[in-house]
Amino acid sequence: MSISDRIRVHEKRVLSDHYGTLSSTKFEWRRDDGTWQMQSRDVFDRGNAAAILPYNLAQRSVILVKQFRYPAFLNGHDDLLIEAAAGLLDDASPEERIRLEAEEETGFRLHDVKFVFEAFMSPGVVTEKIHFFVAAYEPEMRVSAGGGLAHEGEEIEVLELSIDDALAMIADGRIQDAKTIMLLQHAALRIFV
Repeated sequence: MSISDRIRVHEKRVLSDHYGTLSSTKFEWRRDDGTWQMQSRDVFDRGNAAAILPYNLAQRSVILVKQFRYPAFLNGHDDLLIEAAAGLLDDASPEERIRLEAEEETGFRLHDVKFVFEAFMSPGVVTEKIHFFVAAYEPEMRVSAGGGLAHEGEEIEVLELSIDDALAMIADGRIQDAKTIMLLQHAALRIFV
């Protein structure tokens, strides 16, 4: 039996359709014992995204970005958030989008972009799936200062850190972004070994 055989949607209302679509849905879920249970969920659909960790093996360094995130601020994070470069797909392929986002945000034009995994970031309420990438970088690949696009509200600082410093920043709480932690852990286990 597939999941689609176990769900019956009764009502879906759009609550907001601005930055993404927030909807409220009532549905029945068929439990393992065969009984149907009515449930209700609010779901935020903002589209899928891609994230990348540029790394330099010889220098043992990575490129991250630092920027303001209003939702993190609302939840008590009174600082800029340190993150891997990322962006919504907006009808582009994940690889195409991440190449563009990396250049816009970090200033590096990356060549050999490698897909490593994909993951749902908060599947209890958000539909977003992120496609994760890594790419080797060299100093000569920097084609601009980066910083993002001002007309999109971006004001991004580019950080070049040693992998050891970046991992220490997870441990001491300076890096709290899930996608970034996942990519740094991947790099520690698979790249900088």
